[in-house]
Amino acid sequence: MPHTPEDKQRAITRLRRIKGQAEALERAVEAAGSDCAPILQQLAAMRGAVHGLMADLLDSHVRETLAEKPAPSQAAIDETLALLRSYLK
Repeated sequence: MPHTPEDKQRAITRLRRIKGQAEALERAVEAAGSDCAPILQQLAAMRGAVHGLMADLLDSHVRETLAEKPAPSQAAIDETLALLRSYLK
């Protein structure tokens, strides 16, 4: 999770952009005679936006977890590794 108000606002802004992309994609699919290439391009852009948001949140989580003093717990390490595995699928 974003830990500062600025990070939180940045995440919300990115989510709203992704939402707008999804709505545009839905309209394009609903439109009769839509060309596939622009739809695929929009879908790829949306995927990139989601991956970017996920990378930022994962970065924040890892930094927060590994900053624990004196050292992160085994449970925190296991949780972080599980998140990384799910992200890399």
